[in-house]
Amino acid sequence: MSVTPETSTTPARPRVCAGLDWAKDDHVVCILDTDGEVIDRFTIAHTAAGLKRLVHRLARMGVAEIGIERGDGPVIEALLATDITVLVISPNQVKNLRSRYGSAGNKDDRFDAYVLADVVRTDRRRLTPLQRSSPATRALRTSVRARRDLVEHRVATTNQLRAHLQIVLPALVGLFSELDSAISLSFIERFTTQTKIDWLTPTRTGEWLKKTGYTDRTDPALLYQRLIAAPRGTTGNDAETAAAVTLAYVAVLRALNTQIEALAHTISEQFDAHPDREIFASLPRSGTLRAARLLAEIGDARGRFPTADSLACLAGVAPSTRQSGKVKAVTFRWSADRDLRDALCDFAGDCRRANVWADDLYNHARARGHDHPHAVRILGRAWADIIWRCWQDRLPYQPERHNALQRVLNQRAQQAA
Repeated sequence: MSVTPETSTTPARPRVCAGLDWAKDDHVVCILDTDGEVIDRFTIAHTAAGLKRLVHRLARMGVAEIGIERGDGPVIEALLATDITVLVISPNQVKNLRSRYGSAGNKDDRFDAYVLADVVRTDRRRLTPLQRSSPATRALRTSVRARRDLVEHRVATTNQLRAHLQIVLPALVGLFSELDSAISLSFIERFTTQTKIDWLTPTRTGEWLKKTGYTDRTDPALLYQRLIAAPRGTTGNDAETAAAVTLAYVAVLRALNTQIEALAHTISEQFDAHPDREIFASLPRSGTLRAARLLAEIGDARGRFPTADSLACLAGVAPSTRQSGKVKAVTFRWSADRDLRDALCDFAGDCRRANVWADDLYNHARARGHDHPHAVRILGRAWADIIWRCWQDRLPYQPERHNALQRVLNQRAQQAA
């Protein structure tokens, strides 16, 4: 006689979803039941006690998944320490989703928390759980972005110094190739006024440059000619005031140069110790800093990009297509990860100097009438496929296995013959 297995009569636990609207000082949380009814709504402070209360209350309500607008910070750390699935919904998506619940389009923290929770409830299949890179990759990303920010500050300060010198001491602006270089800053520090520059002769200029370890091939006599050919600077009492401002800018640039160099050293050490180093270091003209930046922005969470298209779209190198009736437009993709796009386009724009396939693809894009940024994005889109494949397979880029590159090489060889 066969025995029929007993069927459990315990009802399945209802799926409870939550949404959290992030703010600087406090966060609004909304919890919904299976039918979309609000079963709890509260505000927690952005403090250690507040985050502890958040986790405890979510667990008590049986929350399984939570929607949030950003994927980093103390709140994310607290949520990931629990069994709750975190789903990141970008602010742009939330902005568009507001019209789904009303036409007013008002921005309200309580309403946004509800929108986040309800989207998790209704559109779960469209959302991907947050996948974070390893601690080593996150540390590298922090260093890379900090260095980039300091470089931007250096560019801004250099432009301020240039604008200042063009008024008070024009001779120093175009004297050396780079205004923020060590030799240029040393020269500006020593010769801060027109009176001090008038003291120079071709011989004295050469002696000073030699004493400071100047190694450029530019003849000191040519540098002296640039000094005397430029318009004269401010003299008199105003010159001393201008000199104080000049030295202030120089001090800031020296500090920035020191910290940028220190971060570059840190990035090099972090990159060399990373398991994915060989993948990104093998790319043409990547260099340590550029390869490290690519690795930091792409990360090492393979599930984050299940396809090459997903990488290209988030990087903003895949165009956006809009079609309605007979009208079809292919336009720039505004919604993208800007840090990732900058990293990929920076690599793509320079790699063509060492890869004939990349150079050929870029030149064809320019021949079709595209400007430089557009041609670089086209090249970046092609590289996204290659980088993604190498990244997924954990293999370095091998030019001999790159069929498109080999075809271009063969064509050029036939043309040369």
